[in-house]
Amino acid sequence: MKLLSKKINIYIIILFISSIAVASDEPMNLLSGSYTQQDVANALLTAEEWHHRPTSSERDAWDSLSEILRKGIVTKGESLLNCEWPSLPATVFLEYVRNGNRVNFQELSFERRHMLGSLVLAECMENKGRFLDDIANGIWAICEETYWGVPAHVGFQKWGKNLPDVTEPTVDLFAAQTGSILAWTYYLLKDKLDTVSPLINERLEYEIERRIIDVCLEREDFWWMGLNKERIVNNWNPWICSNWLTCVLLVEKDQEKRVASVYKIMRCLDEFTNPYPKDGGCDEGPKYWGHAGGSLYDNLELLYSATNGKIDISDQPLIQEIGRYIYRVYIDNGYFINFADAPAKFGGHPFITYRYGKAIGDEIMQSFAAYHFHKTYSDNKPVSFPGMWLGRSLASIFNWKELNETKPIFTPDLGYWFYDLQVLTARSQAGTSKGLYLAAKGGHNKESHNHNDVGNFLVYSDGYPAVIDVGVETYTKKTFSEQRYEIWTMQSAYHNLPTINGVMQKNGRQFESTDVQYKSNKKQVQFELNLAKAYPKDAGVQSWKRQITFNRNKDITLVDQYNLEKSEKPLQYTLMTWAEPVIDKKGTLRIKLADRTDNAARDVLITYDNNSLSIDIESIETNDVQLKSVWQDKVYRILFTEKSLKSKGENKIKITQ
Repeated sequence: MKLLSKKINIYIIILFISSIAVASDEPMNLLSGSYTQQDVANALLTAEEWHHRPTSSERDAWDSLSEILRKGIVTKGESLLNCEWPSLPATVFLEYVRNGNRVNFQELSFERRHMLGSLVLAECMENKGRFLDDIANGIWAICEETYWGVPAHVGFQKWGKNLPDVTEPTVDLFAAQTGSILAWTYYLLKDKLDTVSPLINERLEYEIERRIIDVCLEREDFWWMGLNKERIVNNWNPWICSNWLTCVLLVEKDQEKRVASVYKIMRCLDEFTNPYPKDGGCDEGPKYWGHAGGSLYDNLELLYSATNGKIDISDQPLIQEIGRYIYRVYIDNGYFINFADAPAKFGGHPFITYRYGKAIGDEIMQSFAAYHFHKTYSDNKPVSFPGMWLGRSLASIFNWKELNETKPIFTPDLGYWFYDLQVLTARSQAGTSKGLYLAAKGGHNKESHNHNDVGNFLVYSDGYPAVIDVGVETYTKKTFSEQRYEIWTMQSAYHNLPTINGVMQKNGRQFESTDVQYKSNKKQVQFELNLAKAYPKDAGVQSWKRQITFNRNKDITLVDQYNLEKSEKPLQYTLMTWAEPVIDKKGTLRIKLADRTDNAARDVLITYDNNSLSIDIESIETNDVQLKSVWQDKVYRILFTEKSLKSKGENKIKITQ
């Protein structure tokens, strides 16, 4: 799409017409279309030649690290000396089938992996050998496991959702993750592990080979590969590929298998980037960007390193736009736009963001990473790293000094329009979070980690949430089942949307926005779309035109104009918030942000037509750990209801500070 001038008073106008394709249907194949398997064979270093990180024997690299890192990592390792490795009972694995609980087994399994990675880092940092026996115990325990994945993913096997079948290794997110942890352990401590027993390294090689490398090379039916074209892939693809690639590069010695595996990984990654929105937008949300765009970069970094820079697509516009997404959806105070299964608040991925920004030469991205780094870490507080993410932890450790010395800057732009994803961001003024902030979306209801939320919008005041997307509860068996949309956080009635004739939006690719238009200049943003097709036929919607106008430094106005085939139940409009809403006066609702934020944010006022709309306020307890971590004890649902039945009409609300 042609880039338009940013001159003041020139509108950026992008109109989507369903009959016009935004991008060509021809796959880009950024990797396999640019490099042949023979190119890989010519460029790929052998396992003996490739040296991506310092091993534990290379003391200059480890001894030169910050004392803050040393103290935190060794202290964590010391807490695990002579540790008991958690058992993984069959009955806990079966809880997923019996009652839908996927967390209990995962926590036990993940704890093992965090423990092992932490011990490995401590031994590398200290180099005295006192952690080796515990490391050997951890390796042996993990290698003895029947299945490296988690109960929610065992359905890959022919047995389906049951206990895992040891005769059929399958590769899910956490089997691949486990392989990566063990591969890095092997690489970092190989000589030292031989002093405990040479059979440890032999067992590591055997298990990684049979469970990850051979399985992934032989099979093409795992949906996450994208090779059988059954479905569009999501973050599973680059996340698994990055760990699979790590196993191949660190453990596989047969160069022909290395080449074949690497080229197959490149083909799989193309299935991730081919359908990716050309604006770089992550439909899974910014938290998942760490495993989507962030994991894509992990792969590209490994490919670049393992071929001495001969395989490099960092200059491709799509790769650069995927990286920039993460700072374009940041609001302030740790809050991000959180459409889909994304929390509104998290740490911002500073380490992967920095490395990605450096690779594509984006100084804004690097400064943004430093901004989040300095919010999380201080010069005098010992730091430890999550052992389960051993590869990324190593990258973080050896980029620590550089990131720590990068100037932390957050200078947000006025906003951004993700034309392919159909998501807008807009703030009152560039360079500050003071004032109002708007985000809104079109799209469809079969996005990855989808919520039924076409037409949803968010409003922030002075960098704090006012009108919110609640996000998602802790995952259970129900979350990724046919009952997904029975969960209240997935339903349009708990997003900032209308319920029409008692009917909510429906999930599926056909339930989408149409006639989407976006206009923006220095003074105003306008967003318009038709929501009719987002609802099933029994809602009786002929047309539902939603228009959101943001007069920067003044107000946000929402206008819904509708034309219905029938009017059997009163129309209802939902607004979700985390701060207490109170009736200020007739026709005016106050969201008490000042109370919730210790006066850091101004209250938000919502005005509406009291003659045509009644109002109810529901308090919803956030008992779920995931929701509580963002919204504390409760959220509120504001429900506007039309006082009379009408098949045609208009409703308007205005939001001000």
